[in-house]
Amino acid sequence: MKDLELKYGCNPNQVPAKIFVNDGRDLPIEVLNGRPGYINFMDAFNGWQLVCELKKACGLPAATSFKHVSPAGAAVGIALDDTLKKIYFVDETVELSPLACAYARARGADRMSSFGDFIALSDVCDVATAKLIKPEVSDGIIAPGYEDEALEILKGKKRGTYNIIKIDPAYKPQPIEHKDVFGITFEQGRNELPIVGSLLENIVTKNKELPDQAQIDLLIALITLKYTQSNSVCYAKGGQAIGIGAGQQSRIHCTRLAGSKADNWLLRQSPKVLGLKFVDGISRADRDNSIDLYIGEDYMDVLADDKWQNIFKEKPEVFTKEEKQQWLSQQSGVALGSDAFFPFSDNIERAARSGVKYVAQPGGSKRDDAVIEACDKLDMVMAFTGIRLFHH
Repeated sequence: MKDLELKYGCNPNQVPAKIFVNDGRDLPIEVLNGRPGYINFMDAFNGWQLVCELKKACGLPAATSFKHVSPAGAAVGIALDDTLKKIYFVDETVELSPLACAYARARGADRMSSFGDFIALSDVCDVATAKLIKPEVSDGIIAPGYEDEALEILKGKKRGTYNIIKIDPAYKPQPIEHKDVFGITFEQGRNELPIVGSLLENIVTKNKELPDQAQIDLLIALITLKYTQSNSVCYAKGGQAIGIGAGQQSRIHCTRLAGSKADNWLLRQSPKVLGLKFVDGISRADRDNSIDLYIGEDYMDVLADDKWQNIFKEKPEVFTKEEKQQWLSQQSGVALGSDAFFPFSDNIERAARSGVKYVAQPGGSKRDDAVIEACDKLDMVMAFTGIRLFHH
């Protein structure tokens, strides 16, 4: 198939719309179900590149949850402990494959942002992964293949309209890519620079101890940033992104946004949140929204006398600011990647509040010395990668 007609482009008024390979080759995809749109394919193709790089760098199955051309989560297939199973709403009795673990982590890190996502998997979608996907609100999936039973499970989503794309893993794009803006064509070489461990060898801080898991987490952060709308910052821990700040004009705002998501990820593991008792039949979206409000500054919205009965079986105790800070103070060993240099040390100071210990950034700022000094004061390990990862 040389091209595929789409219903419309980014918006319904943008017609006609289609996808094709500009060198005349057949499209490397097959639509097995549904009718993916323009934005679906943008998410699918960016997500597919991300998971392929993650698997190559870490040697594990990978998954990502994409929304509006930026990942909401990305992870590799490391087993889940009981607490993560609870906050990701995974049945503890279900036997998870490595790919299913990767998906649970990618989807679960930021469930609010993952609502209505497009999923990308590095490996053939198995039954365990399909069963995790089935109850979630999602627009579609791209993978190199599907087990027969897994495909049938996914075809049943969205009343049979769920978008399922199979991609040829052997497909290689041309080394030169093009983009049209305002009728003008931009041309550039594809960003084929591999994200590998050697990029982390230039450690510029006094503390130079970079454990294997921290190196994996930094690679996950950097690869995630490669496919995140810039400016962007990513916090990672335990084989997954736990906070992504995308598309902010100021880098400190990226760091704050991603840090607040990382904080929420940890707060969701607190006994107060794990002990919440929801009314029977509550939707996943309502439950996720209520948790987000409960751990945030708008907690009174879900504790008000005329509202909580619709959400909880019993009125939860207030999660005080002091209790949250005490719980967050235990966070440590978090990795942080940035797609460009940190111009000020305030980014490091904010990152430290969310347990960041390891940092990877390009370096090259006039204030590098101040940033290094801030890391040294906090006993952080920081590597200068020498590469920028802008994605626009």
